[in-house]
Amino acid sequence: MTTAELRHNPMAPSLPPLTPQAEVALLARMLHREGYDDHLAGHITFRQPDGTLLVNPWGLTWDEVRASDIMRIDPDGNVLDGQWTVTPAIPLHLELHRARHDIAVAVHNHSRWGTVWANLQRVPPVYDQTSAMVPGDPAVYDDFEGSVDAVAQARACVDALADARMALLGNHGVFVVGTDIAQAHHRCVVLEWRCRQAWHVEALGGGVPVRDEVFTRFAAPFDHVSFPGLFEAMARRELRADPSILD
Repeated sequence: MTTAELRHNPMAPSLPPLTPQAEVALLARMLHREGYDDHLAGHITFRQPDGTLLVNPWGLTWDEVRASDIMRIDPDGNVLDGQWTVTPAIPLHLELHRARHDIAVAVHNHSRWGTVWANLQRVPPVYDQTSAMVPGDPAVYDDFEGSVDAVAQARACVDALADARMALLGNHGVFVVGTDIAQAHHRCVVLEWRCRQAWHVEALGGGVPVRDEVFTRFAAPFDHVSFPGLFEAMARRELRADPSILD
């Protein structure tokens, strides 16, 4: 069963119909609650079937974004629709979408725990089941030269990501990609959890990581189906708190 099929499985109350803009707004709200909350920093893109990109506006925090705030840009970053401003750091996403046609969603932020490990330029070990829910380790980009608004710097980050699912951008933040909104959400949640748990375990003097073969076997299915019901449950929580997200 695919992620799309599972999203309509009657395992819990269903969500109302969501436009792509509403999905982006919900993703921003949900990730803000998870620790993707560095003030005005961070950007999400969602490639549409016509090749255009939906992007959250620059100047609105992720916990206030609504569907009507989402911008649409062309593959070169020109604004096609929307009332606000697009981040000057959009080259990171433009270069990613040019290089990775398998990717529909890209998320960049300076998340609380992910940025700690990005600053260490180290991959956090997998110490528990939830941390093991994304196959493979995040790539590490260890050549920080400033913000990603310059094309050359953005391209270097994309090259460092290569075909990985997520990356730690040294002395900067995190970069996570997915084939749809639900997968991107799941990977972002798992990366932040993995970074937080590893920090706590190592602060206590270290622990016993999950064995490599167990990690590989356990994680493999999550590349095909994100954790069933997770996106919907977290979306319902945000809609209970603020139904205007869909406006």
